Amino acid sequence: MPCYPINLQISRRPCMVVGGGSVAERKVAALLAAGGVVTVVSPHLTKPLTALVEKKEIIHIPRAYQQGDVNGFFIVICTTDNGPVNKMVAEEGIRLGILVNVADAPELGNFSVPSQISHGDLLFTISTGGKSPALAKKLREELGERYGPEYGIYLELVAKARAQMKTRLSTAKEREAFWRETLDQEVIILLKEGKIEEAEAKIKNAISCSGTQS
Repeated sequence: MPCYPINLQISRRPCMVVGGGSVAERKVAALLAAGGVVTVVSPHLTKPLTALVEKKEIIHIPRAYQQGDVNGFFIVICTTDNGPVNKMVAEEGIRLGILVNVADAPELGNFSVPSQISHGDLLFTISTGGKSPALAKKLREELGERYGPEYGIYLELVAKARAQMKTRLSTAKEREAFWRETLDQEVIILLKEGKIEEAEAKIKNAISCSGTQS
């Protein structure tokens, strides 16, 4: 069934991960990176998750999942290797209107997590609807090679320059055309080589020259 893609803001939202293994580690890391407030329900935790508990970066409920645990959470992610438990958590969460993902059986939940590449605020997501994880991995690797961290840095420079651009180019169409012309290979190469100040100077120079003919 086709899915409706969204980027979800979860900053300061309560998020639950059921399970404390290696899959839970990855899910917790992604939730924390997005600003979520994470609670892990599991009798046991991996060493990295235990370290996060000790640093008070996540909350740990040291027992198996119990009915009602999902109450009050915005997102619940199931990562246990116990199918009946995952199914029970998913059914309860969905019944309460909570966003639920089951890592190894996404059809049980109401959302899935696509393969992704992230460079700062630049985010690529790849999904095959669960039909070919191998293809999703291949596409992620190809995109990762084509669009490296320099594009995330470029995005930061763009954000810094936007206010100035609005004073020089009054319409969105003009600004779009400007950025399309400014995003040239020279800027990207400078950023890839770590020459951030030179790249920023090039962008600033282009801004100072923009709109002078109008």
